[in-house]
Amino acid sequence: MPIAVPQLFQYAHVPETKEDLDWADLPTIDLSKFSTPEGKAELSQILIEAIRTKGFFYVINYGISQEAVDRQFALGQRFYELPLKEKNKYIPDLENGEYNGYRPAGRRVVGGGLPDHVEVYNIPKFNGTRDRDHPELLKENLPEIETFARSLHDKVLDPLHELIALALELPADFFVKQHKYEDISEDHLRYMKYSKYTPEEIARIDDGLFTQGHTDLGTLTLLFRQPVAALQIKDHATGDWKWAKPLDGSLTVNTCDALSFLTGNFIKSTVHRVSLPPKDQQHVDRLGLLYFARPQNDLVLSTVDSPLLKREGYTQNEFERGGHRVPTMGEFTQLKQKWQQSKSSTYLAKDGETILPGFKGLYHK
Repeated sequence: MPIAVPQLFQYAHVPETKEDLDWADLPTIDLSKFSTPEGKAELSQILIEAIRTKGFFYVINYGISQEAVDRQFALGQRFYELPLKEKNKYIPDLENGEYNGYRPAGRRVVGGGLPDHVEVYNIPKFNGTRDRDHPELLKENLPEIETFARSLHDKVLDPLHELIALALELPADFFVKQHKYEDISEDHLRYMKYSKYTPEEIARIDDGLFTQGHTDLGTLTLLFRQPVAALQIKDHATGDWKWAKPLDGSLTVNTCDALSFLTGNFIKSTVHRVSLPPKDQQHVDRLGLLYFARPQNDLVLSTVDSPLLKREGYTQNEFERGGHRVPTMGEFTQLKQKWQQSKSSTYLAKDGETILPGFKGLYHK
């Protein structure tokens, strides 16, 4: 008799909020235009303006089906339904900057003295350099997960990196070469869960936040559409916090620390945070599906030799301006992850600590 293969249940997205929130006005990059020189030229200018002024933008028509995306959401949800004892088998050495695997909730205290409700499972690249064990649920589906992760490089990251290079008047493959899938780097896919608080707990959380304002450490972060409103963006110009609106069929993308270093801070690393949802969504958990892009580990994060950056006067990043040794991507990743993940009383208890000469770890209000 044939063996029945267990099927994942279909993932159902919850309804969007009906509250009238102060939504951010974010530009959209339509990758269906990427196939022509004229389209690339148009998109590169839209993109550089977006990441200079907003730091966040939407990507649409990126060539990955909603069914494939929802399969990953379903896998993430099934993973978080595993017993805690099983998930805890996959905790890495968080205190020393390791992060692939499971990070349990409760490693930080949020406003009101409550333990945080944030869980993370990170899956590294499938290029033979970061092999690790996974729960049986994920091992059974690794070929599908690998196909999905690789498609994000081919269909999303490579085009975006090419557009950034064109905008900076660099060779089109300049950043693509720094993000080759086969190279050793710290890219990873993430399933992330923000479990709901009770109404009584919500009343105690005085700042209304799951996480404080922060920046990501790579080049670009991809966030798949998440209908539970919670992501907030700090506007570059005004410093105001705006909600990121879920856009059907889109990715929400933000710029990160390494891209800021490589462009002499011409492109800023975008500050963002995760708020408690609006009242009509506070009864549900928030499941995130993300991908973090990072250049190869041996890349020294010096300012690139760009004609545009020279004209605009962005020729040194914070390490170079301060006369400090410029770290490699691998070094910076390990040190910032150690700062982020080591257990502490609150997020703000680690605010302002020097991660390495020339760079401090900051949380933003």
